[in-house]
Amino acid sequence: MSREIDEGLERAERTRPIPVHLNTRVRFLWEKVAKNDTRRLARAAGVSVRTAQRWVHALKAVAAGELTGDIPMTRANAVKIERAVRAAWQPRVKQRVRRDAEKRGFMLHISGTFGFSAAAGSTDDPRPRVITQKMPGDVARALYAARDAGAAQAEQERILAQALGEHYFKDGGRRAGGLDVALNDIAWMDLEL
Repeated sequence: MSREIDEGLERAERTRPIPVHLNTRVRFLWEKVAKNDTRRLARAAGVSVRTAQRWVHALKAVAAGELTGDIPMTRANAVKIERAVRAAWQPRVKQRVRRDAEKRGFMLHISGTFGFSAAAGSTDDPRPRVITQKMPGDVARALYAARDAGAAQAEQERILAQALGEHYFKDGGRRAGGLDVALNDIAWMDLEL
């Protein structure tokens, strides 16, 4: 499933990227999230306590120079670690950025294919466009609410399409009164919050 909108929100919420190396990610979870408690680490990563104990043992071996390279783990567990780190990374920055976006809005940069339905005599063929548009805080609130509720990418695209229809294509109601906009495909997008 494509996650361009979720990933765009996550990128905009961070001032620093999450750690790249697996060992650093596990150490972050161990020290900052789990507060050196194996059960908390297991809960945060969604693994068994025994698996978390193995990771902690491996972290200590890395620190002592007895183990070189990444902590041994399955690809599925590495994905769980990445998700847990993303969720816990820079919580105060995330809160501040979200509050500001919901209050002041955000700048949307998007390249996608937009479909239209309008009055008779106009074309409804999908058209590729590159758009940069300032979006108001109510759009940010709707996107965050959809993300918090676990909405699919299609629902988030519908929210963006409605907002772009109103603020970009209709220019706040000054033109194209009967136009309905659908976001058919996102080539890339970025958000500045």
